[in-house]
Amino acid sequence: MLSWGAFMAENPAVGRDSPLLGLGRGRLVGFRLLVVIPMLSFLVYETATIGLRDIDEGGLGWDVLFWTLTIALIELLPVPAWRSLQLGVALPLFMAVAFLYEPHIAAAITFLASSDPREWKGELTLIRALFNRSQASLAVLAASGTFHALSGGDLFDFPRSMPVALLAVLVDYAVNVSLVASEASLMHGIPVRGVLKRFRIGNPVEFAISYFGLGVLGLLLARLHNETGAWAVAAFVLPLLLVRQMFFRTRALEDAARELQDREVVLRTLSNRMAEERQDERSQIAGYLHDDLAQILYRMSLHIDISKKHLSSGDAAHALQELEAIETSKDRTLVLIRSLIKDLHRSPLGRAGLTEAIHSFCQDIGKEARIHFTTDLHPVEMPPPIQLLCYQVTREAIMNIVKHAGASNVSVSLNPTEEGARVVVTDDGEGFDPEEGSPEGHFGLKMMRERAQISGGSLDIASTPGEGTTVTAEFKATWLSAPEGAQALGLGESDQA
Repeated sequence: MLSWGAFMAENPAVGRDSPLLGLGRGRLVGFRLLVVIPMLSFLVYETATIGLRDIDEGGLGWDVLFWTLTIALIELLPVPAWRSLQLGVALPLFMAVAFLYEPHIAAAITFLASSDPREWKGELTLIRALFNRSQASLAVLAASGTFHALSGGDLFDFPRSMPVALLAVLVDYAVNVSLVASEASLMHGIPVRGVLKRFRIGNPVEFAISYFGLGVLGLLLARLHNETGAWAVAAFVLPLLLVRQMFFRTRALEDAARELQDREVVLRTLSNRMAEERQDERSQIAGYLHDDLAQILYRMSLHIDISKKHLSSGDAAHALQELEAIETSKDRTLVLIRSLIKDLHRSPLGRAGLTEAIHSFCQDIGKEARIHFTTDLHPVEMPPPIQLLCYQVTREAIMNIVKHAGASNVSVSLNPTEEGARVVVTDDGEGFDPEEGSPEGHFGLKMMRERAQISGGSLDIASTPGEGTTVTAEFKATWLSAPEGAQALGLGESDQA
C-alpha cells in the first residue's frame, strides 16, 4: 500500500475479489468507484492544468521521478497485517512527499508509486488496483493539504512545523484507515469496528508512538532532501528496510505468544477433562464392584453357610447342590472380573497407536454385540492427548450404536487431513431426528462434541429415522506439540502401555 498505516485487501483464498453476490457485491463495487472516479478526475484535471506547469517551472521532473521509483521499490515489500490486509512501511517517504510538494503533486506521486506485486501477477482486478492507489493518494492529498495550509510548507521552522506535521500524519492515518476498513468490511462481511481492532500491531501506545515517530522522520527526511538532495533519501532506504524486518519480528512474537496461550488453554482443559473422567471411571468401577461382584460374593457366602448346615445334618445331596451353585457363582465372578480388566485395558491407546486401538475395540465390540464392523483406518500424526480424545469420541459413538441404534453393520474410517484427522462412524440402525435429540439424550452428544472442540475441531451428526446415523469428528493436530502435550497431561509410556 501507500503508507505505513495503509492496508490493502484481497480475497484470502485466491487473491481476487471475494465471491460476493447481489447487493453485497454491488455495494463493494460502488464504494470503490466512489473513491476511484473522483480521485482520478482530480489527478487528471490538476495534471493537465497545473501539475505539469508547476513541475516544469520548478525543475521538479527528476525529483518526482526519483521519489516515484524509490517509493515504488519500498512498496514492493509489504508486511502482512490481518487476513487479506497488508501494510506498507513507506510512511516516512510518503509524508516527506506530502511535506515537500503541493497537495496535487504529492497525490500524483503517491498514485504512481503505489506499486503492488499482486498487480503484476494478475491477482488484483483493475478496480481493486485503482482503489488501492486512489485511497492512499487521497490520504496523502489530505495530509499535504493540512500541512501546507497550516504551516505554509515551511520545513525549517520546527517549533511551528512539528505539531502541524503530527496533525498531518493523523489526517493521513484517519483517511487511509477509514477507507480501507470500510472496503474490508464490505468485502469480508465483518463490521468496521471488528476490522479496526485488527489494524494495530502490538501494544496500542507503542504502535501510536512508532507511527508518529515515522511521520516525524518524514519531516526530517524532507528537510534533509532540501539541504542535501536525493542522497538523503537513498541513505534512508536501508534503515527503512530494517524497520520492515522489525515489524515482521513483532508479528512473529505476537503469533508465538498467542499460540502459546492457546496451547495452555487446551492443556488446562484437557487436564481437567481427564481428571474428571478418571474420577468417573473410579465411580463406575466402585459401582461395578458393589452392584455385581459384591452381590455374587454375598450369594456365595449364603451358599457356603447352607452347605455347612447340610453337611452337618448329613444331607450330602443338598450340600452338593449348594457346592454347584457356589461353582456357578465363582465362574460368574471370574467372567465379571475379566470383563472389568478388559474394560480397564481397553481405553488406553497402547504402544500400537490410535489405528490399532480403534481396530481392536471394533473387533471386541463386534464379537460381543454381533455387529459387523468395516474399518478403513490410516495412520495419523497427532499428539497423544489429541489421539486420546479421538479414540474416546470414536468409542463413545460406537457404544451409542450398540446401546441404541439396533444396527447390523457399522463402518469406521480414520483419515489424515491438512490440520489433523477426521473420524467417520456410520451405522445402518434406526436413526433419529437430531433436532429432537439422540436416544441417549443430549449428554452423550455434548460430551463427544466437547472432546472434539477441545482440540479445536468439530463434531457433526447426520441422522434420519429409519436410515441410520453418521458421526463425523474433526481433530486438529496443530494445537499441541506431542512432547509438551504428553508430559503436561501425564501421558507417558506407562499410561499408554
